[in-house]
Amino acid sequence: MEWVLAEALLSQSRDPRALLGALCQGEASAERVETLRFLLQRLEDEEARGSGGAGALPEAAREVAAGYLVPLLRSLRGRPAGGPDPSLQPRHRRRVLRAAGAALRSCVRLAGRPQLAAALAEEALRDLLAGWRAPGAEAAVEVLAAVGPCLRPREDGPLLERVAGTAVALALGGGGDGDEAGPAEDAAALVAGRLLPVLVQCGGAALRAVWGGLAAPGASLGSGRVEEKLLVLSALAEKLLPEPGGDRARGAREAGPDARRCWRFWRTVQAGLGQADALTRKRARYLLQRAVEVSAELGADCTCGPQEGNGPSLFWWSERKKDELLKFWENYILIMETLEGNQIHVIKPVLPKLNNLFEYAVSEENGCWLFHPSWHMCIYKRMFESENKILSKEGVIHFLELYETKILPFSPEFSEFIIGPLMDALSESSLYSRSPGQPIGSCSPLGLKLQKFLVTYISLLPEEIKSSFLLKFIRKMTSRHWCAVPILFLSKALANVPRHKALGIDGLLALRDVIHCTMITHQILLRGAAQCYLLQTAMNLLDVEKVSLSDVSTFLMSLRQEESLGRGTSLWTELCDWLRVNESYFKPSPTCSSIGLHKTSLNAYVKSIVQEYVKSSAWETGENCFMPDWFEAKLVSLMVLLAVDVEGMKTQYSGKQRTENVLRIFLDPLLDVLMKFSTNAYMPLLKTDRCLQLLLKLLNTCRLKGSSAQDDEVSTVLQNFFMSTTESISEFILRRLTMNELNSVSDLDRCHLYLMVLTELINLHLKVGWKRGNPIWRVISLLKNASIQHLQEMDSGQEPTVGSQIQRVVSMAALAMVCEAIDQKPELQLDSLHAGPLESFLSSLQLNQTLQKPHAEEQSSYAHPLECSSVLEESSSSQGWGKIVAQYIHDQWVCLSFLLKKYHTLIPTTGSEILEPFLPAVQMPIRTLQSALEALTVLSSDQVLPVFHCLKVLVPKLLTSSESLCIESFDMAWKIISSLSNTQLIFWANLKAFVQFVFDNKVLTIAAKIKGQAYFKIKEIMYKIIEMSAIKTGVFNTLISYCCQSWIVSASNVSQGSLSSAKNYSELILEACIFGTVFRRDQRLVQDVQTFIENLGHDCAANIVMENTKREDHYVRICAVKFLCLLDGSNMSHKLFIEDLAIKLLDKDELVSKSKKRYYVNSLQHRVKNRVWQTLLVLFPRLDQNFLNGIIDRIFQAGFTNNQASIKYFIEWIIILILHKFPQFLPKFWDCFSYGEENLKTSICTFLAVLSHLDIITQNIPEKKLILKQALIVVLQWCFNHNFSVRLYALVALKKLWTVCKVLSVEEFDALTPVIESSLHQVESMHGAGNAKKNWQRIQEHFFFATFHPLKDYCLETIFYILPRLSGLIEDEWITIDKFTRFTDVPLAAGFQWYLSQTQLSKLKPGDWSQQDIGTNLVEADNQAEWTDVQKKIIPWNSRVSDLDLELLFQDRAARLGKSISRLIVVASLIDKPTNLGGLCRTCEVFGASVLVVGSLQCISDKQFQHLSVSAEQWLPLVEVKPPQLIDYLQQKKTEGYTIIGVEQTAKSLDLTQYCFPEKSLLLLGNEREGIPANLIQQLDVCVEIPQQGIIRSLNVHVSGALLIWEYTRQQLLSHGDTKP
Repeated sequence: MEWVLAEALLSQSRDPRALLGALCQGEASAERVETLRFLLQRLEDEEARGSGGAGALPEAAREVAAGYLVPLLRSLRGRPAGGPDPSLQPRHRRRVLRAAGAALRSCVRLAGRPQLAAALAEEALRDLLAGWRAPGAEAAVEVLAAVGPCLRPREDGPLLERVAGTAVALALGGGGDGDEAGPAEDAAALVAGRLLPVLVQCGGAALRAVWGGLAAPGASLGSGRVEEKLLVLSALAEKLLPEPGGDRARGAREAGPDARRCWRFWRTVQAGLGQADALTRKRARYLLQRAVEVSAELGADCTCGPQEGNGPSLFWWSERKKDELLKFWENYILIMETLEGNQIHVIKPVLPKLNNLFEYAVSEENGCWLFHPSWHMCIYKRMFESENKILSKEGVIHFLELYETKILPFSPEFSEFIIGPLMDALSESSLYSRSPGQPIGSCSPLGLKLQKFLVTYISLLPEEIKSSFLLKFIRKMTSRHWCAVPILFLSKALANVPRHKALGIDGLLALRDVIHCTMITHQILLRGAAQCYLLQTAMNLLDVEKVSLSDVSTFLMSLRQEESLGRGTSLWTELCDWLRVNESYFKPSPTCSSIGLHKTSLNAYVKSIVQEYVKSSAWETGENCFMPDWFEAKLVSLMVLLAVDVEGMKTQYSGKQRTENVLRIFLDPLLDVLMKFSTNAYMPLLKTDRCLQLLLKLLNTCRLKGSSAQDDEVSTVLQNFFMSTTESISEFILRRLTMNELNSVSDLDRCHLYLMVLTELINLHLKVGWKRGNPIWRVISLLKNASIQHLQEMDSGQEPTVGSQIQRVVSMAALAMVCEAIDQKPELQLDSLHAGPLESFLSSLQLNQTLQKPHAEEQSSYAHPLECSSVLEESSSSQGWGKIVAQYIHDQWVCLSFLLKKYHTLIPTTGSEILEPFLPAVQMPIRTLQSALEALTVLSSDQVLPVFHCLKVLVPKLLTSSESLCIESFDMAWKIISSLSNTQLIFWANLKAFVQFVFDNKVLTIAAKIKGQAYFKIKEIMYKIIEMSAIKTGVFNTLISYCCQSWIVSASNVSQGSLSSAKNYSELILEACIFGTVFRRDQRLVQDVQTFIENLGHDCAANIVMENTKREDHYVRICAVKFLCLLDGSNMSHKLFIEDLAIKLLDKDELVSKSKKRYYVNSLQHRVKNRVWQTLLVLFPRLDQNFLNGIIDRIFQAGFTNNQASIKYFIEWIIILILHKFPQFLPKFWDCFSYGEENLKTSICTFLAVLSHLDIITQNIPEKKLILKQALIVVLQWCFNHNFSVRLYALVALKKLWTVCKVLSVEEFDALTPVIESSLHQVESMHGAGNAKKNWQRIQEHFFFATFHPLKDYCLETIFYILPRLSGLIEDEWITIDKFTRFTDVPLAAGFQWYLSQTQLSKLKPGDWSQQDIGTNLVEADNQAEWTDVQKKIIPWNSRVSDLDLELLFQDRAARLGKSISRLIVVASLIDKPTNLGGLCRTCEVFGASVLVVGSLQCISDKQFQHLSVSAEQWLPLVEVKPPQLIDYLQQKKTEGYTIIGVEQTAKSLDLTQYCFPEKSLLLLGNEREGIPANLIQQLDVCVEIPQQGIIRSLNVHVSGALLIWEYTRQQLLSHGDTKP
C-alpha cells in the first residue's frame, strides 16, 4: 500500500524537489513523516535502477536532511526518553523517530555524501555519551541506527568503534543512573534491538569493538549484568557465532569473533541458565543450542580455553565425536527445556536422561571429566530453585543418589556446588518429611540419603581437600538462618563421617558458632540431639595435634549440659574414651605452660586449671565487687569430672579408693580454701565466690543421668569431701548473711549463691541421715532467728539506707529458704506444730510492703570506688529497685505459703473473722486473699508461683463465703498464664500451679455444689485451656492429668458419691476423649522428627538428659481412656458418670454429623467421630441393659448416617457386642432392615456387616433356629438389590450365615439348600477377570470378615492402633500400646487384661476391599532406565534457508478485496499446528485484520486447516515469512511505523486490560510449546499478557491470538465511534 501511495505522488509531480518540499511543510505528524519516508525510499529505488534525476535528486535529499529531518530529530531530543509524557505521546514520538530515522538513511544514500552520515553520527554519539537519562538519547539511538549502514568501514572506523563501545556500555547497563533500574533496562533493550544489529553489519572494526566490550574482563560474570549481556548476545548471535558456508564465508569467519572459544561467554550462558527470570533462561538456552548447531554444521574442532589451568574446557567440539556430543547436548537442552514446565509428571520421565549425561560426561578409561561438571550443576540448580517443591525435592534426592551407583571424578565445582546451592536447598524443612506409608518415628529418607552421600563423598575427596571442604561445610551452617530439622540432619550426617584428622581450631570454632548462633531458637529436643551429633563430629574429625585441651574444654562449654552432655549418658562415655585415647597427643595448653607443666595429660591439665581457678589474683580486692561469671566454674567442674571418669576407665577394677585419690589430687586446692572459710576473715571475696560456685557446679554436674545413678562412686566421694567442709562453709555463710556484710546491690547475687549452697548442703546431710547435732542444724536455727531479728529491727521506722534495705532483702530471702527447706523436708521441723516465733512473725508480716528506695547520695557513699557506675544507676533507677522489691515480696509469699500449708486447718471457712487471731495471716483469710491479688498485680510472671501456692490453700476455704473474690483470683491468674504462652522457662511451672489451685478437687466440688458464678468461670477457663492447647501443645495434658489423678485419689479414698463432683465436669473428660488438632505440615514434620529422636532411646543422649514431658496430644486421650478404664460400673457414682459421658459422646457425634453431611477422609470431623466411637467402645463393658435400652436407637441411627470406613467398623463392632451381651435388642436390629430402600441406600451395608458376625451374636443363645431363619430371610432379600456394594455385603453375610446353618444342621432350611448353594456357587465361579470377581475375592479377604473377632480382639490395642491402621486412618490417629504403658500418671490395675490383641489381626497389612492398590504402576515406571518418549519443546531456530528478497506481494485475489480498514498485522510464522493456523485465519478474517503472516503458504492445502478456517483464507491476505526471515521482516515493519507487540509472559509484560493498541500494530504470536524465541523477544516494542485466574499456566495460542485481535478491534471501533459526529 505504501508503494502505491509513493507512485501516486510521483505520478502527480515528477519534480522531486517540489514534492519533497511540499511534504516538509506543516506539522511534523507521524503520517507526514512516514509519507516522506515512503517517497524517499521509492526515489532511492529509482536511483538504484538508474532512472532518477541525477542532478536534482541528491541536492533535494541534502536539503530534506539538513532543512527538515535533522532539525526535527533535534527537537525530539528535547525530552528525556523516560520523562513524563501523556499516555499516547511516547508511542507517537517513537513512531515519528523511526520514520524520521529511516527517511534520513534514504537521504544520506541519495545525497551521496558519506561526510553527512559521519557528522550526524558524531552529533548523535555526543547525546548518547551524556547518558540514557539525557535529552535526546533515544533519538540518538534511532539516528545512529539509521546512518550506521552509511558509514564507511575504513574511513569511519574509529567512529564506528566509539559508537560500538558506547552502545555496548549502554546495553550492559552502563547508561543507567544506579538506582534507576527501569531506564537502564529500556536502554539495554533499545540498543540491543535497534543499534547493535546495525553496527555489526558495518564491518569488522565495529564487530570487533562490540565483541571486545562484551568479552572484556570488566564485563565478566562478576559484574552482575547477566540479563543485559544475554540480551545483547542473543541479539548478535548470528554475528558472534561463525556461520556455516563456503570458502568466502570461511574467510570472513577467520576475521570475525567466535564466541565459542571464550570462557566468559560460556560462564555467562551458565549463569543465565540458573537465573530466576524465565526470559533470561530462554536466551541462555538459545545461545547454547545455536552454538551446538553451528559446531555440528561447521564440522571443525573447537576448544574453549579453560578458566583455570586444569580440567576440561567449558565447551569443546570434535568432529570425530560428533554423534556423542550431539547426543549429550540434545539431552541436556531437552532437560533444561522440560524443567521450565514445573509439572512433575512431565519432568519425571526426563530425569533418567540426567543419569545418561553423567555417563557421557565421565571417561571410564581415564576416570576424568569429558564435559565440564558445571553444566550438570546448572541443571540441579534449576531444579533446586523450582517453584514446585516436589521438583526441588526430586532434584535434591537425585543429586544425593549420584554416588550410589557411580564414582565421579573430583571437581572443585562439585564441592563448591555442595557448599552453595545444595546446602541452600537442604535448608528447606519440608524436604525432610516422611515418605507415604513410612511409619511414624522413622528417619527421614532424605536425611538418610544425605548421610550416605556425605560419607561417600568425603571418603572420595583427595586428602588435601577434605579439611577445607569440611570447614566450609560447617561454616555454611552458620552463614544463614537454619530451621531445626535441616540442622539436625546435617549434624547427623557429619557425625557419621568416618574418623579423620581434618579439623583444627578453626573447625572447633565453627562448630561452636553453629551451636551458639544457629540453634539458639530451635526446639529443645531437636537442639539437644543436634548438639550430640556435633560433639560426635568434633570427636571424629578433630586433629588433636592442632588443638589443646583448653580449646576442647571451651568447645565443650558451648554444649548445654541440661540438653545433651549429661554425665552417665553414652555420649559422656564416648567423650571420656576419646579423651583417654588422645590425651597424650593434644597440643600443650597455655595454662599448663604458664605453671611449668609440659605434659599434655588430662590429669595435668585439670590439676592446673583447678589451681589457677582457686588462686586469687592481685586485682581481687575490695568487698563491693561483682560476683564472677559462672562460665569458669562450669568449665572446671566439667573437666574435673571428665578426668575422674577417664581415670576410672583406665583402672576399671581399682575401686573406690582410686577414685578418691584422683579426686583428692584434683580438689585439694579447693578443699583447703573451703576449710579456711570460717577462720580466714581476710580471704578475697571473689575467691570465696568462685570456690562456692565450683562446689555447686561439681555437685550438679556429677549427678548421673540414667539407670546407674545409684552406685556412682564419684558422686559418693565428692559428697563426702564436701560434707567435711560443711561446718566451715555454713559458718561463713551464716556470718555473711547475718552480720550486715551484704550491703550493696551487687551482693544480692551473692546472697542467692549462699542460699543455693546452703540448700545443697542440707540435701547432702539428708541423704546420709539427719542428725540433730550436725552443724547444718545449728546454722539453720541461728539463720532463722537472726533473720527474724533483723526484719523486726528494721521496722522501727528509721530513715532507710542502702545497707539496711539490702540486709532486709537478704534476711527475707534467707527466711524463705528456711521455710522452703522445712516445707519440702519434714525432717527439718525445728519446732513442734504449735506456733513458734517463726510462725508468729510470718503471720504478722505486712504483705506486699514496698521497700522505700534510699536516696542516691546515700547510695553513692556505700559504693566502692572500683564499682561500675552502671550497677549504681540500675539500683537507683525505678526499674532496678523495682526488681529488688519484687524479689522481697516474692520471698514474703514463699514464707506465707509455708505457713498456710502448715496451719491450713486453722483457716476459717465463714465470712466472719476472728477478733484476736494469734496467726493473723492464717485466721484472717479474706485479707490474705486480697493481698494475694495485689501481689499478682505487682510481681512479674516468673515470681508468682508462691502466690499461686497460697491461693491453692485459700480459695477452697473462701469459695462459699467470698465467691466474687475467688473469681477475681481466677481471672487474674489466667491473665498471667495466657500472657506467658511463649515463655518456655516459666510457663509450665506456672501453668501447673494454676491448674492445681483452680481445678483442685475441693474447689470443683464446692463450685458444683453451689452452682454459682465460680462454677461457670471454671468451665470457661477449662475451655480456654483447651483452646490454648491447639496452639501450644501440652497445655491440656497438664489439666487432664491433674484432674484425673485427683479424681482417682478421691474415688479410692471415699466411698459412694466419690465421683459425683466429676460428673459435673464430664465435659472435661469428653473433650479429652475427642481431643487432637489437625496440625500443619511444618508442625507435623517437627513432631515426626521428635518422635524419631525419642525412638533412638539411649543412643541419643538428649533423651536421657531431658525427661520426656509427655506433651503430645495423644497423651490427653490416653489419660482420659486410662481414667475411664479404672472406673467401676458397680459403683453408683462411677456408673452415673459413665452414663452421662456416653450420652454426651452420642450428642457430639450427632452434632458433628449435622454440621457437615459430607466430610473428607482424615478431616477433623472424621477424626472427632472416630474418637467418639473409640471411647464408646471403651465404655461398653460398664453399660448395663437399662441404660442401653435408652440409647440403642441412637446407636442404630448412627449406622444409617454417611460415615467413613473406620467409623463404620467401630459402629458395627459396638452393635455386635451389644447384641452378643443383650440379645433382647435383636427385634430392634431386625427393624433396621425395614426402613425402606430409598432411606437406607448403601448404609444397609453396616447392618449386613453386623449380620455376617451372627455366629458371635448368637453364641450364648441356646435356641438359634428362629434367629437364623430371620437372618436368612433378611439377607436373601438384599441379595437382589440393584446396588452392587449392597449385593456384595449381602452375599458375604449369606455365605457366613449358611456356614452356621450347615453346622447346626437345621432341617427347616433344607428347602433353601439348592437355591442358596447354587447362588453361592455361581458367585464363587464367576468367569473372567472383571471387577465383580475381584471385588468378591477382596471383600472375603477383608479383615473385618476374614480375621476380625469382635470378642477376642476387644482390647485397647485393637481400638486405638490396629483398627485405625487397617481402616486407612492417617497415622496421626494411631496410638501404640507402648504409649499407654509409658504414661504412668494414671496407673491401671495390675491385673488389667485389655492391653494387647491375642489374635492375628495385628499382623495384617492395610487394604480396604473398595480401594484399589495404589502405587504399583508408578513404582514400575520409576524403575525404567529411560522412558521411550517424553514431551519435548520445539525450538524453530535450526531451519536455515538462504536470504530472500523480502519485498512481499499479496496474492491477486486478496489484493482485489480492499475491504479491511484495519492496520493490524498478525504474524503466525512460529505456529506449527494447522488447526491453530486455521482457527487464527478465521478469527483474523472475522475481525478484519489487514494480513496474516504464516511460515508456509502450503498450510492452506492442509485439510485440518481448511476444516477450521471455513474458507476464510479466500477473503484474507496471507503472506509467507519463514521463521529465519522474521527478524528482517520485523525490522522492516518497524521502519514503516508499526509497533511490534508480543504475546508473552515476562517480568515487564503489560496487562491486556490496561494496554492501548496503536493503530499500526503488528501482533507476533509464539510457538505452541516454546513461545517466542529469545532472538525475537528483543525485537518487540512491548509484551502483552492476558490476566489469568486459574492454575494452568497458559492459553492455547489460537485463543490468545483471538483475545488480542478482538481487543485491538474493540479499541479501534470505539475510537472511530468517538470521532463520529
